Amino acid sequence: MEDLLRFLHVMGAIVLVGTGSGIAFFMLMARQSRDVAAIAHVAGTVVTADYLFTATAAVAQPVTGWLLAREVGWPLTESWLALSIVLYGIIGALWLPVVVIQIRLRDIARESLAAGTDLPARWHRLYRIWFACGVPAFAMIVGIVALMLARPVLW
Repeated sequence: MEDLLRFLHVMGAIVLVGTGSGIAFFMLMARQSRDVAAIAHVAGTVVTADYLFTATAAVAQPVTGWLLAREVGWPLTESWLALSIVLYGIIGALWLPVVVIQIRLRDIARESLAAGTDLPARWHRLYRIWFACGVPAFAMIVGIVALMLARPVLW
């Protein structure tokens, strides 16, 4: 059972890191293009990917993590594990507004495309907030992966 739980937990981490980096890359590239049609399309795809992949993995991670810790005998108060849990909570607090912002970015881009106009200033302002939330969240998920691999004694 431990091997299956470890496999599922690692796959969930791969999905979170891969989807997060892919979403960020494609949104950045679409924005750099300044092509409203491309931005509207990519923003729609990003919202779908976040629902399908990120949300699913985000729910599965604590479940498989808790089951794995229980199976192996790691107490949740183990320093590296406790820090991972705290970081995961912070990531969740950053991710929820990001999801709402992505939906708004998609909707604004679609409205601009339909109207044949450039993206308004509010789109760019929301994008900066999206980016500012995404960078630390992504760094923290990478940090959690490092903690899971090294399992250092922190206190």
